[in-house]
Amino acid sequence: MKILQETIAVAQLKTLAAATFGDLLKAVVDVRLGVVALDAELHSDLEALLIEDGSGPDDLWGFNFYPDLAGDDFIEFDSMINVRPSQGNASRGVEDPRIRKKIVEIVNEWVKN
Repeated sequence: MKILQETIAVAQLKTLAAATFGDLLKAVVDVRLGVVALDAELHSDLEALLIEDGSGPDDLWGFNFYPDLAGDDFIEFDSMINVRPSQGNASRGVEDPRIRKKIVEIVNEWVKN
């Protein structure tokens, strides 16, 4: 479990995924600070790690990397921490297209081919 301090290659994501779930790697992004935490069994563990590091809970969104896939299939917006009716998000996905876009932009800053 770690907060990225430097860019990470897709090949490294594949290695981390292989050591846990095989084809996916759980991650959480802070859309305000632009940071990503990854490599835990639960999104909630990553959420707690980022909160301890100064993130606000309303800024955190969980997703999964599928490092063997490309394009829209590389990121799956699916996490229990995303269920926030008070913020207008009633599902495990990320319903607001602006937030999804921001997550993809942040991921593209941190993950390199």
